[in-house]
Parts: sequence; structure tokens; C-alpha cells
Amino acid sequence: MILNKRNRTTIQKSNLVTYLNPDSMISDQFRTIKINIQFLTKEKKNRVFLITSPGKGEGKSTTTANLAVSMAQQKQKVLLIDANLRNPIIHSIFKVPNEIGLTNVLTGKTSFAETVCRTEIGKLEILTSGSISFNPAELLGNELMSDLLQRVVNSYDIVLIDSPSVLHYTETRVLANQCDGVVLVLHRERTELEHTAESRRVLDLAHAKLVGAIINESK
Repeated sequence: MILNKRNRTTIQKSNLVTYLNPDSMISDQFRTIKINIQFLTKEKKNRVFLITSPGKGEGKSTTTANLAVSMAQQKQKVLLIDANLRNPIIHSIFKVPNEIGLTNVLTGKTSFAETVCRTEIGKLEILTSGSISFNPAELLGNELMSDLLQRVVNSYDIVLIDSPSVLHYTETRVLANQCDGVVLVLHRERTELEHTAESRRVLDLAHAKLVGAIINESK
């Protein structure tokens, strides 16, 4: 169940496996991923991770949501940010409102404290995308985004950012440069090998740190 200052709703999405079926094999795989990432955060220096994919429809947002839940279930304080300002999905997965969110915080219309959604899934909190932005690259590349990450990072064990495709949208490359690490979500059947290689090249050019990949097999 989600609990925040604006409303109270119930999670019903079947693709949030780590919440609905925590003892499943898939949930166990997410716990393994969590442990691998935990090695990177051991010294508390690397806590902001961008989750992206080469293209669309590769299960990136669902993967990010399940990873956030898995981490929160293991007593970590997690902030999940939906930075996919063109086609946000995180609010739909968790059944939370999206009238205000990241864009409203970055434009100074609301504060972070007023906007973040507190959940009953461990210590998981969510910052949805917010109002539609007509220039996501400029908004996410602005120093206000960097300032926001610097302000919140010490309040959480880990910050996960769901972002659009790295090959299609400039804002992902800009944002990746501000994070401690990037995780690439690949679909076993849909992601083409050359797109994976191109994604790595683009991230290198953006001076982003690619720390690993998650292979998704969902239909």
C-alpha cells in the first residue's frame, strides 16, 4: 500500500513481482542484483544510480521499480526518481498521483519535502515525474537537478533514477554524467547487439560510469 501526503491507494500492478510475490524466483534474482550493487555502495560514496536502456520496450521501468522494492524490503532507505519526463510510468506502477513531481521541484513550484511520496514498502520513497516538460534535456541538465541530487543523497542509502532510452534522448546522457553509476537494462530478445555497443559508446562520451547490465526476459 502506498501512503503519501496527497492520497492513499493500493498497489494492484501484477508486474511489481518483488512486492506481490517476494518469495518467487524473480524476486530472488532482484535480491542478487541488489547485493551486487551493494558492493558498489559499501563505502557510501556511490549511491546515485541511473537505470536506462538502449531502446524502448525493454522493461527498464518495471525492472527499476522491482529493484527499488527489493532494496527497500532489505531495510535500505531508497529514493526512486522518475526522470522519464516524456513517457513516465513509475506513478502508474505504484498507483500514485503525478500532478506534481520532479519537474515541479526543479521549477521551484513545490519543495522536495512536499512532493515526495512516502510508501509502506520498507523505507521506499518515490519522486514521480510531475507536470509535462517541453524541454526535458534543459531541465535535467540544469544545475538545479545536480543540486537536488546533492541535497537528497545523504538522506538515503541509495537513489535510483528511471530515465528514458540512452540512444533516443539527450537528457539521459546529461543526467548519466551526474550519477555515480549507470545500469543498462537489456532485453534478451529485443535488444540488438549493436545497440548495446552503441549505448556503451554514448555513455563513455558522456563521461558516465557504466557499472553493469541487467538482462530482462519478460514478455
